[in-house]
Amino acid sequence: MEKFVMEFVIQASPKLLFNYIATPSGLSEWYADNVNSRGEVFIFIWDGAEERAHMLKKKNEDYIRFRWEESENDDVYFEFKIEVDEITKDLSLFVTDFAEEDEVEEAKMLWENQIGDLKQILGSV
Repeated sequence: MEKFVMEFVIQASPKLLFNYIATPSGLSEWYADNVNSRGEVFIFIWDGAEERAHMLKKKNEDYIRFRWEESENDDVYFEFKIEVDEITKDLSLFVTDFAEEDEVEEAKMLWENQIGDLKQILGSV
């Protein structure tokens, strides 16, 4: 598995953005058709199919990290991290994910589309 990190500049407050990346209702608006959670377990639903992920770490207005339940590798996860530039005050969302070597470009394109949807919802286009 190959790790990759992507940066997206988003015009939103850290608090608002965090709500969209760390809550079932926020994630349902742009990432999956529906998202439910039971404690640390988030259930993502696409076209009727469920995928479960465990929330590994979370720090309010900073980051959240998940690992897919079916992942056999404990070192594989996906993470959303918010950083605000001290000087310019620009807000960046960093997405960390893993993909098979021959699927990295496809995975990056998928994230570009997903984050594009998120930016549209936030009015940050």
